[in-house]
Amino acid sequence: MKKLVAIRSCAIALIVVFLVANVVAFAAAGSPLRWGADSEGGAPYVFADPKNPSDTIGFEVEIANELGQQLNRPAEFVQNQWDGLIPGLQRGNYDIVIDGLEITDDRKQEINFTIPYYATSEQLSVRATNNSVNTLADLKGKIVGTLKNTLAQRILEKEGGFKDIRTYDGQVNAYEDLANGRLDAVLMDWPIAIYCHKQVAGLKFVGQPIGQMQYGIAVRKDNPELLKQLNDALMVLIKNGELRRIYEKWGLWNSETDKLFADLTKAPQAFEDYTNSVEQKKTFGQKVRQYIGFLPLLLGRGAPMTLAISILGMLLAVALGLVLALMNLYAPKPIAWLARAYIEVVRGTPLLIQLYLIFYGLPNIGIRLSPLVAAIVGLGLNYAAYEAENYRAGIQSIPRGQMEAALSLGMTQTQALRHVIVPQAMRIVIPPVTNDFIALFKDSSIVSVITMVELTKVYGQLASAYYDYIGIGILTAAIYFLLGLPFVRLARWAEARLAVDKRVAVPAKKRWFGVGAKPAIG
Repeated sequence: MKKLVAIRSCAIALIVVFLVANVVAFAAAGSPLRWGADSEGGAPYVFADPKNPSDTIGFEVEIANELGQQLNRPAEFVQNQWDGLIPGLQRGNYDIVIDGLEITDDRKQEINFTIPYYATSEQLSVRATNNSVNTLADLKGKIVGTLKNTLAQRILEKEGGFKDIRTYDGQVNAYEDLANGRLDAVLMDWPIAIYCHKQVAGLKFVGQPIGQMQYGIAVRKDNPELLKQLNDALMVLIKNGELRRIYEKWGLWNSETDKLFADLTKAPQAFEDYTNSVEQKKTFGQKVRQYIGFLPLLLGRGAPMTLAISILGMLLAVALGLVLALMNLYAPKPIAWLARAYIEVVRGTPLLIQLYLIFYGLPNIGIRLSPLVAAIVGLGLNYAAYEAENYRAGIQSIPRGQMEAALSLGMTQTQALRHVIVPQAMRIVIPPVTNDFIALFKDSSIVSVITMVELTKVYGQLASAYYDYIGIGILTAAIYFLLGLPFVRLARWAEARLAVDKRVAVPAKKRWFGVGAKPAIG
């Protein structure tokens, strides 16, 4: 009995020791170091491993892992869109941001930066056959591309004189447009440039490096302890050569970073200004004046382009939709089947993918559309499928006797459709067509992915520059709403004017803004 008790006691003791050891090990390991980045940015920063897409690789992935080891906290990657990296950090979605984030004064007002961990410059690229461009000055009156919300964009805007500056969400797309002749040059960070030139053929570097930039790790202002830990960890990685090893592995070691590390190791105190920037709060009056200052850009640049794209896209959708509806109802079976197939395929696939195929896919077969034309065509072709169904329903709602009566009067089927059936159907489908236009008007915001600078694109540029997504967002939404109101009123007026039976027109008390005449009585 005593032996059994002793065995039980030993077993319990071992279990307790095992549990305590695991708890201690877990505590020692610390909570994960969650770092945010956008893996869609591409090589060499953070991207999916071509050999195993489920893995994320890049030189900044390795830096994050090394920092995690130094802090005894396992590094944990959190995917977030580039535009939302800073807001996500401020919301607490992750602890830090490591994604080629340039240290700038405006960003330091919202977040803290560690000491720089990499230094580089901007590189200008042109087509290999272009021998007329060597500097930015040679690009006056031409079209230049870059990544949005970067130092390169600011350099181009400061330089001025270009026909257009097109900004991109993805880095490879800009170089593809350059190779396809949509751009005359691309200006981006040197690490991006050397990797994209390996992916896109027919390009070359020109000119000297432009500008100077330094990457820093972003930390919330309310976490000074983590900021200090990261600075200490970076200094260890700089002194022991680990950062240089990572850069050499990825072919990124350069003279700028060599000088940066030399300065840091000699007098790291000189870089305390990177971590002690003061957050500047604006008063309500300053905010209002700032928003008023945004109106010329939103109304003068973004709104007209949004209206143009929406109206032209809807005109295309209305015309093509009517053709598709007539083909579906009256054309021979093979043609009707093709029309139906188009409608189902277009309605069943995302508009975003269709825009990508039109803008980035068609150049592979020799069809190159400008951003404006691609936006109009993409929206028009997409909404034509929905309009076709509206017209089909409107036409089928007309009593069959109308067609028979027209034919008995000697009209051909084409004449009956043109003069009798379609006009009545058009009156019926005004409400759904109006709804579709409002939807298309809002969906025009998607065309920003193909470098169109419309209202939503301008909002994104302002919000990311000032880190004010709420105030500028409300202002932009109000502009969308006010721009859409005239079209809603016009549709109500058209409904009243084209009503088949004036006696059952919309009652005056239910009409918006008093559109239309009072209903006739009896």
